[in-house]
Amino acid sequence: MVQKLLNKRHLVIATMHKKERVIAPIIQDAFQVFCSVPELNTDLLGTFSGEVKRRDSALKTARKKCALAMSQSSVDLAISSEGSFGPHPTIPFANANEEIVLLLDRKYGLEVIGKHLTHETNFNGKLVESIEEAMEFTQNVGFPSHAVIIRESESTSHIIAKGITDSHTLLGLLSSHFEHQKTVWIETDMRALFNPTRMKAIEKATLHLIEKLKSACPKCSMPGFWATDYRSGLPCSLCHSPTQSTLASIWTCSACGYTEERTFPHQKYEEDPMYCDVCNP
Repeated sequence: MVQKLLNKRHLVIATMHKKERVIAPIIQDAFQVFCSVPELNTDLLGTFSGEVKRRDSALKTARKKCALAMSQSSVDLAISSEGSFGPHPTIPFANANEEIVLLLDRKYGLEVIGKHLTHETNFNGKLVESIEEAMEFTQNVGFPSHAVIIRESESTSHIIAKGITDSHTLLGLLSSHFEHQKTVWIETDMRALFNPTRMKAIEKATLHLIEKLKSACPKCSMPGFWATDYRSGLPCSLCHSPTQSTLASIWTCSACGYTEERTFPHQKYEEDPMYCDVCNP
């Protein structure tokens, strides 16, 4: 079904930071679509470096990017991505990068989202008091393959320079700044074209999107049928009491709303007693 929906259609990728480098090859390999990148200023919706604050959620921002690209190009099929950075939800003291890649199809009223959450990110920043301290920071964040940004302080939106990818430029800027100020804030540049690690996360989110697009609803045959929730209750192998482990996954169609429960989604039929609240309270 999805091949018929997307085959030989024009698709726009809503980006100004070269994300098409990873998105286009994947989507073109999976479906016979014609990809293009319109001239857009997606920074108007928010920047990682803080000049423009993102007012909406990542998903709403991705939707706005798609709408902007479709309006600019007069097409009805678009892909956009949006990333978020911060503390990892389950790994203590680790930063996380969550990427979403959204396909929006106005012709068929379809919205499908691919996601990838990873602790593999160089997202970081530090207030430094010397050139040596600044260069030590860059060694830990993948510089120069990963760019850095310098600003007067963490709290200011005034940026001295961003997209810095060579030591000569960085040393010159730092030397000039330290002639007048005692400290400078240095941080990773999280824009995709300056951050290969983030680009890999976008690639994985795109692959997840393709998986979901190839999963058709049993009722209406539209793509995007996927697990949206889980139900606990996997029985303990010793006492057979329900545990907190997953017993079933709830699959939902984003097009018609049909839901279906599938038991034992991880092909695991019993839980170890060590995870049972009765056997191991």
